[in-house]
Amino acid sequence: MKVMLVISYDGSKFHGFQRQNNIRNVQSEVEDALSKFFDEETLVKGAGRTDAGVHAKYQVVHFETNKDIKGLKKYFKDNLEDIKVKKIKKVNDNFHARHSVKDKTYLYKIDLSGKRDSKYYGIVKNKLDIKKMQEASLIFLESHDFRNFVAGERLDYTSTILNIRIYKMGSVMYLKFKGIGFYRYMVRNLVGSLIEVGKGKIDKSVIKDMLDNYDKEKRLPTASPNGLYLLKINY
Repeated sequence: MKVMLVISYDGSKFHGFQRQNNIRNVQSEVEDALSKFFDEETLVKGAGRTDAGVHAKYQVVHFETNKDIKGLKKYFKDNLEDIKVKKIKKVNDNFHARHSVKDKTYLYKIDLSGKRDSKYYGIVKNKLDIKKMQEASLIFLESHDFRNFVAGERLDYTSTILNIRIYKMGSVMYLKFKGIGFYRYMVRNLVGSLIEVGKGKIDKSVIKDMLDNYDKEKRLPTASPNGLYLLKINY
């Protein structure tokens, strides 16, 4: 039997999602709780790996078991700290938390006042030109080779961004990204480049050149992980 869990967590409490030795991470804590509940080693596969400091409102994992899952949600509530299990659902054998994903949505929060908790916001005290940022964000839409906006080596850097929405409420700016897939540091690098546009430090043509000439390496600042939230995953 394959089971899907929808979980949320405060990324400031963990050194990322991925299982690692000797540091606190989300995957290990979920696996430890499952293994104790079922009294056998139980491993999970996640929809993606959030980095240290990145939060999740809607992360998905799956696991396999032949045992009864009755009482599991209460067990999680009583035994998991800083991780909330929002949904437990039996799924078909073809389901995979990562491979079955249709699209993901990430939200980045920027505090423009400098007064909010930096564990949950990217802090930018400069005045940002939201109109220029919105115009520049259109360049990222559709399919591109994003290697100049991704950390680490990959065989393929191609992905598709379906929608970007940038808006302000009071002294907080929100950047929402919906796409087919996001690679390591990709959202944070997109945000970092848009912040540079908003500050007036670069023109949107720099972003276009980085996408069109991906073999000509160029780097712009990477936004803090603290303002980033995995918001939704569609299957």
